[in-house]
Amino acid sequence: MAVRKAQRRKTLTRAAVAVVIFAALVGVVSLTRGDSKNATDTTTARSTTSTPSAVSLDPSKTYVATITTNFGVIKIRLDVENAPIGTEHFVKLARDGFYDGLTWHRASTDFVIQGGDPNGDGSGGSGSPVVAEVPTDHYPLGSLAAAKTGADPAGTFDSQFFIVTGSHGATLPNDYARFGMVIEGLDVAQKIEALAPASGDGPPTQPATIESIKISGTAAAEQTPTSQAESATTGAP
Repeated sequence: MAVRKAQRRKTLTRAAVAVVIFAALVGVVSLTRGDSKNATDTTTARSTTSTPSAVSLDPSKTYVATITTNFGVIKIRLDVENAPIGTEHFVKLARDGFYDGLTWHRASTDFVIQGGDPNGDGSGGSGSPVVAEVPTDHYPLGSLAAAKTGADPAGTFDSQFFIVTGSHGATLPNDYARFGMVIEGLDVAQKIEALAPASGDGPPTQPATIESIKISGTAAAEQTPTSQAESATTGAP
């Protein structure tokens, strides 16, 4: 009798251990699937939170990012006033030459073009992300904003960014750090968008590269009437 009881205890113990191991494995699989799904979010990039970049920008100046691509030049007025953290992080990476030679790894029809990934496939980042400012009025045509995973906090910005090239950008929730607006060369960005694959979203069908990103700063008194009017007509923030 005692032997049978001991055998039953061993059987129950083994069953309990098996249940615990099974539950643990299910949890791991679920987390892995979740990460994989987040990695393909509509405007995503791998990143984790960190401290803001140490860059000092003069809020009295107008900063413009000149993005030279193999399809032409895109100029973006950066929003130092409303998005100092996002702008400073972008400027630091650009001035360090981080973006030079990288690709536009994603083109999405009537939506966005996305670049800034050192891996070239949407999985990479700088390794020094920040949590920057998000807008309250979404992402109108020409917006420059940071890509992130669905699991990241709102406003997370590692290195990947997107430019809104179509009407679908306005449907995005206010979760992505926005720090600039195209003032020249939107047609260039749309040429890259036109390289979207037949599915409508994915790697461009032809090579599209970021040859360089240069940052210039101009004091308000030094701006020409043309540049002031250009900003006003594009609705730059």
